[in-house]
Formats: sequence, structure tokens, C-alpha cells
Amino acid sequence: MKGEPRCPKCGGRVREPGLFADAWECAAHGPVHPLQPVLPPSVNALAATVARTLVPVWMPWPLPVGWLFTGVASAGADRDGGRASAVACTGPGPLGGPGELLLIAEEPGVGLGSRYAGLDGPDPGPLLDPSRPAKAKVLAGGRPTPLWLLDAAPADRAVFAGEAMGLWLWAVVWPQECGLLLYDDLVLADLRDAGSELDLVPCGALSPRILA
Repeated sequence: MKGEPRCPKCGGRVREPGLFADAWECAAHGPVHPLQPVLPPSVNALAATVARTLVPVWMPWPLPVGWLFTGVASAGADRDGGRASAVACTGPGPLGGPGELLLIAEEPGVGLGSRYAGLDGPDPGPLLDPSRPAKAKVLAGGRPTPLWLLDAAPADRAVFAGEAMGLWLWAVVWPQECGLLLYDDLVLADLRDAGSELDLVPCGALSPRILA
């Protein structure tokens, strides 16, 4: 994925706008907001993503004990700004062993969250059952935000989805048992509001999950 934009829905190659098209296009999915190359974890990478995004850049803040920021990605052409963001964090799971968490914010139709979730997309709406109680509730940007567990997700992960600030919010965790993180009043900060606090984010090695 490094080096060139890709389709956020399938990871395939995309054709840049030209004489006969004014949008990036995937052969399988048509016009898309291109997924930019994943950035290794650093304060500068976060700052660059925050500077161009039109959607929240969510991160647990403060990070759970022992957890580190391990990568960031965004989808959207340079001229249009970021229409989706994905932040990876890694740390000790609540039941032992390593855990991985991806938080994705995106406009409807982008499809980046469903790709990381291992689901057909592009949006979680058809998989949400509002008649069932939400399995988790996080505080996103200072607001209680219910998240529903998506039963259709692959068995190696737990996938939660809901709506925050009028946009889709996905939380994808590996292994499945790490979903317990979402049951413990997790506080999510939009890093667009972080200011100088970005310098305090602890960084680890690049997560292979965000490269998948």
C-alpha cells in the first residue's frame, strides 16, 4: 500500500482524475475517496493528518495504561481533504496478551471502516439493529455515543459501530476479547482539538493491522 493511493473499499489501484473523469476511480467500485499511504506512528504524522482532515481523528485519551499510538491513515484527495481517518493503537489486552484497536471516522459511502472490519460495505447502517440495546457506550468528543456490536464480523475480531458528530464511528479490536475495552467508558478525543497535547502522544511500532 505504501507509495500510492489505493481504493479504501478493496485496497486496489485507483486511477487519478483526468480528461474524462473528475474523481479518483477504482475499477471495481467506481469513484472513490482515495486511501492515502499509511503513515508510521509519529507526532508529525498525526499533525499532518489532522491538518488536512474534514472528519474527526479519534484516539482514546488518555490512552489506557501501556497502550501506544501505532499508525494513522486517511482517505480523500488532496484537493478535497480527508473524508475518513483511521487511528491504530496497540497495548495489553484486558484479559492478557497483546491487543489492537482501530478507530475509524468516515463520511457515508467511503467504505474504509467496513474494509478494516472485514465486512461488505460500505456503511454499517444495514447491520445495525436499533431495536437492540447498544453493547458499548463511549464518550466521543464529550458526548455519550452508543456503539452496536456487529455480529457479522469475522471471528478473529470484534467490530462496533455507531454515529458520532453526524459521521460513522467504527471501533475494530483484535482479538475479539479486547472488545471489553469498549465496555469500560472509553473516552475518545478528537485530535483536531488537541493542540499542543499532540506532542504528548506516546508512539510505538507500526501496526500491521492498519496496513492490512
